[in-house]
Amino acid sequence: MRIIRDHSFVDPADRGASAAIGNFDGVHLGHQSVIDLARAAGDDIAAPLGILTFEPHPREFFAPDAAPFRLMSAEARANRLEKLGVERLYELSFNAAMSSLTPEEFARDVIADGLGLKHVVVGADFCFGRGRKGTVADLQNFGAEMGFGVTIASLLEGSEGEVSSTAIRNALSDGRPRDAAQMLGHWHRIDGPVISGEQRGRELGYPTANMSIEGLHKPKFGVYAVLVDVLDGPHQGSYQGAASIGVRPMFQGEVPNIETFLFDFTGDLYSTELSVALVAYLRPEETFDSLEAFIAQMDADCARAREILDAL
Repeated sequence: MRIIRDHSFVDPADRGASAAIGNFDGVHLGHQSVIDLARAAGDDIAAPLGILTFEPHPREFFAPDAAPFRLMSAEARANRLEKLGVERLYELSFNAAMSSLTPEEFARDVIADGLGLKHVVVGADFCFGRGRKGTVADLQNFGAEMGFGVTIASLLEGSEGEVSSTAIRNALSDGRPRDAAQMLGHWHRIDGPVISGEQRGRELGYPTANMSIEGLHKPKFGVYAVLVDVLDGPHQGSYQGAASIGVRPMFQGEVPNIETFLFDFTGDLYSTELSVALVAYLRPEETFDSLEAFIAQMDADCARAREILDAL
């Protein structure tokens, strides 16, 4: 997959895709249905499959001080899109210049002249251009005028209603990772490098791989059964484990993170890239009267996590 970040300087080989447009936070089943339509349209006109998205997320640009809401980082999104067969990722900078484009300017300068897209697919609620004033009807009119096809995708409904990033965030906030997974089409994952910690887990017999969750939507704090992919290094592979997300109240922590204990594992994971999938919520964060009681609870957590994961 090739990543293009500037619509003003595009290699001729990267023009002419059939592209789905959106933010694709989480790459959930609704997003995947839009991508499938772009793939089908591209097959009909011999065009590569593309995604047109933005970085940072427009919501981050307009409200930089708002609470973190993203389900995945830009890197994790790119990895997921590549797995779905996307050939061209147009990850354009969302800045003051981009946000000031009128709907017509966006259609002409970005879609038609800049990227030379042959076909675009958007959701039925898609809005674009300055002030989000452009509608799907406007996009169809611009496409007819400027020479690109337009497909409007119906919003996807799941068993609990519309599949959306907001609904997925709500499920994660409630400690319902399985419900989130039903909408995502995959386990919700937290990806990133292992960072140094205070090594308390090692002293307690439970060495953990610590990762930052800065910038991401925070799932319900507590202990989870998890599946872990070690993405690089000598220990590359898949493991089961238990993870704690939160501020570590037993040790008066302040900055939320995720600490993951891998079952049946020995080795050094510092600086290794991990992908931790949340499978089941076990319990909230707690404080204990003694380290002995804390260790006993971790023993119980891991036993329960093994039982859940072995049943998958």
